[in-house]
Amino acid sequence: MSENFLPYGRHWIDEDDIAAVAECLRGDWLTTGPAVEVFEAAFAEVVGARYAVVVSNGTVALHLAALAAHVGAGDIGIAPTMSFLASANGMHYTGAEIVFADADPRTGLITPATFQAAIEQAAKPVKMAVVVHLNGNAVNMPEIARIAAEHNIILVEDACHALGTTYRDGGGAVVKVGASRHSAMTVFSLHPVKTITMGEGGVITTSDPLLYERLKLLRSHGMLKASEKFLNKDLAFAHTGEANPWYYEMQELGFNYRASDFACVLAHSQLRKLSTFAERRAQLKDIYDLQFGDIGDLVEPLRIEASIEPVLHLYPLLIDFAAIGKERASVMSELREHGIGTQVHYIPIHRQPYYVEQSGAFDLPGADAYYAKALSIPYYPLMTDLDAERVARTIKRVLGING
Repeated sequence: MSENFLPYGRHWIDEDDIAAVAECLRGDWLTTGPAVEVFEAAFAEVVGARYAVVVSNGTVALHLAALAAHVGAGDIGIAPTMSFLASANGMHYTGAEIVFADADPRTGLITPATFQAAIEQAAKPVKMAVVVHLNGNAVNMPEIARIAAEHNIILVEDACHALGTTYRDGGGAVVKVGASRHSAMTVFSLHPVKTITMGEGGVITTSDPLLYERLKLLRSHGMLKASEKFLNKDLAFAHTGEANPWYYEMQELGFNYRASDFACVLAHSQLRKLSTFAERRAQLKDIYDLQFGDIGDLVEPLRIEASIEPVLHLYPLLIDFAAIGKERASVMSELREHGIGTQVHYIPIHRQPYYVEQSGAFDLPGADAYYAKALSIPYYPLMTDLDAERVARTIKRVLGING
């Protein structure tokens, strides 16, 4: 195997990131300290939201979003099948039944038509829907939001791939993914292979003050410290009428989904470099678009609408393995021997045995078609132009394609 191995994704940690974390470790707070709120404020400003709540990972963020929306047993939630498991699991943890929405076979995205079809397939009114900005490409949020409003569906954007992505709404205005312009909440992941990282981490953004307070409450065991809301007056207050300084109350079940200060310090340091990361990702995208954009239908780059300015997390190719006459597994193995790491994003969730048992079989041909062709190739800011050109050249050679 080549010594210069290029994985499909990789974090970029600089000495300034390390120095920031080291300074935090030498300080007074390792968790539940001031760095958490500082990062939350910075993140909200970057994505154009009123509030941000940082949590321990992206899956937790999806779970908290469902809890904040009061989704529970007996409710129905819609999730796109073309995503990571967490997009469905977050709602299902609350007891909700999941109805899966199909995807556009060229982009993997949920569409207004597949969203409407999922609503019609549900046995009763849908409480909440998660829509995923897969790969960093944006869903048609204005139209999805219009349909959701018609059916009183709480809409949550899964933007775990899409930090930095913008799109134009129907009026031509630029909307930042994360501003929650067309949704109740937006969820991000800060896993190591994402655009920025905090090791493991997640963020929920919203502009709804009630959702914001509920998210913070549920993030930390449901512990309430606002004296005007205490229910147990005998325990809460001294004879003077003042609230006991140690007192807290749990009025509903919450979770320990907090993030540490040093993780937030790392994420804040990374956030300052978001524009640099985004610019480099765009440059690599341009190289791949040029290399794969005109070699025929056997290999196609990701299709992105002109109204979208993506910061891609992944760069998938759609490869017609059947027409080429090679199985995907053998192509991946051969590429690996040449030092090129690849991955498949994702196995459609509706194909997972657990959900087949829970919800029955779904016929979602768009997602199946996308899955059959998808292959994520190396794509991360530390790559050089020569790295990207080598990736493209090697893929063409392994597939037997001239171009």
